[in-house]
Amino acid sequence: MNRIAAAALALLLAGCAAKPPQPDAFVFGVLGDTPYTAREETEFLGMIERINHEPLAFSIHVGDIKGSGTCSDELFRRRLAQFDSFKAPLIYTPGDNEWTDCRRKHMGAGDPIETLGRLRKVFFAEPHSLGATRIDTAMQATCEVPPPAGCGCAYPENRRWTHGHIVFTTLNVPGSDNNVGYDKANDEEARCRDAANARWLDQAAAEAAAPGMRALVIAIQANVWDSKKPVYDALRKHIEAVYTKLDKPVLFIHGDTHMYRVDYPFGVPVRRLETYGSPFVGWVRVTVDPSKPELFTFEPQLYRLVPPG
Repeated sequence: MNRIAAAALALLLAGCAAKPPQPDAFVFGVLGDTPYTAREETEFLGMIERINHEPLAFSIHVGDIKGSGTCSDELFRRRLAQFDSFKAPLIYTPGDNEWTDCRRKHMGAGDPIETLGRLRKVFFAEPHSLGATRIDTAMQATCEVPPPAGCGCAYPENRRWTHGHIVFTTLNVPGSDNNVGYDKANDEEARCRDAANARWLDQAAAEAAAPGMRALVIAIQANVWDSKKPVYDALRKHIEAVYTKLDKPVLFIHGDTHMYRVDYPFGVPVRRLETYGSPFVGWVRVTVDPSKPELFTFEPQLYRLVPPG
């Protein structure tokens, strides 16, 4: 009888251990700042194969899809094909290396505004994600309110979608000082884009505030603490204000400075995730589980350190 009781207890405990996950739990991937070189590109393709064996709802690439070299349509189309090889949906937001830095001589001395226009045609022409499996995304193609004088309404790279009662949004906020301080035309570009980003963030926050929504996730490229200029101050304050008003978890995701970290650098408890970047080819697995005390948990997946050459 003791053996039977022990076996029954073991089965009971095993049943508890095998308890299925919370129905709304899911996993998504975060990567960015890769690939920069031909050698990194080889590792990047291998990383995609590994990611494709993961049960991900989607992945987010936070920009910088190239290193030095010209910002050519040929390269953009190659990256698009690679992004479409992700089995799960992929959402991409631009980084400085593929448009604001294209003014540099070693990147072709191009026009950043013209380059951003080409990026939009290649990556952001349709209201859905990239990847072999696609999801619909809202894109900022029109103005809900009139824009500032001299500004337009179309910022199709800014996307928004909902999964598991979590609102996700991307904003076009690149490194290299947000394209500010170079000339009048690019300062105007940044002014208008900042205003569009603010409108888009407010719309995402309003959606996240709805009953039943659990959290807001914001993904951009720039490390908004890595500038000697005040070009990101307004965005940081805006995110803090959104958190205070929303009173729900807010996760802020970025790349740019190539260091994996999870911390709380804001003046309010908004959690920050920065993903790996060149020469590290890696990604972060993010689990969302409403049954856990921490809604978001993070597992860094360092695939490879790629030496230069």
